[in-house]
Amino acid sequence: VKSVIVKYVSIDSGAAHPRGWDTDFSTKRKIRSYEIERCWYEEWSHQCSDSRVAKCHGTTHKGKESWIVLEDLDASGFGKRCQSLDESSAAVCLKWLARFHATFLGNEPKGLWPTGTYWRLETRPDEYKTMPNSTLKTHAQAIDDMLNTCSFQTLVHGDAKVANFCFSRDKTKVAMVDFQYVGKSCGMKDVAYFLGSCLDEKSCERLAPALLDVYFDELKSHITDPGLDKEALEKEWRKLYPVAWTDFYRFLAGWMPTHSKIHGYTRKLAEETFRLLSAKESSAE
Repeated sequence: VKSVIVKYVSIDSGAAHPRGWDTDFSTKRKIRSYEIERCWYEEWSHQCSDSRVAKCHGTTHKGKESWIVLEDLDASGFGKRCQSLDESSAAVCLKWLARFHATFLGNEPKGLWPTGTYWRLETRPDEYKTMPNSTLKTHAQAIDDMLNTCSFQTLVHGDAKVANFCFSRDKTKVAMVDFQYVGKSCGMKDVAYFLGSCLDEKSCERLAPALLDVYFDELKSHITDPGLDKEALEKEWRKLYPVAWTDFYRFLAGWMPTHSKIHGYTRKLAEETFRLLSAKESSAE
């Protein structure tokens, strides 16, 4: 091995968050995230035969310090990073996510987050309290419940932004890093968050339908369980796509309400979600 990447963590309770989110609760969440990532590389990462991740050469921890020794993905041909993507490059990333989700369908997240993603409602009470009173805040718990109790569950990466994808030079292959928030939930959480990270408002409107088709085609082609109803999974998750987008919108509305990702497409999907919730409530009466 000519080179490695060492992820070194030293817990410093005195570190300040640049936007002021440095409460005891957030510090404990961050500390737990490093423990989760170490478990991911020790116990789970070897199962990613269809989704490229860094090989783990070893981990250790002592007191408030920990080390993860990883393959150098740059040296392995994944040295390119991107901030925005065109349709073909976004499709490459969505295929990675689809294969990842297919691999871990139905798995219980032993040693990982019980519920994946860094913005989930349960672990973001400070941001929720900061939200202004609104329909979004009123329905926050119902949105969370829909995603985390759906019939088809998998492991989600939990922070699937474009910055965490490492591209080959020609952008036809990708590998993934940063598994601090991997856990169980609906795969649409990763998909919606990824698209919002690499496409602007107009591109979301124009490209999202075709890119969702790419994702589901890849997902269904890599599901190996003959007893799993692929069409039912696709139907459920497509319905939850706007819900997953709105779930992240809820986080932004408390964390940084002026964020550029809160745009017309985001609000449109939120309205779809509110109509879905209203119809669900009506049918339950």
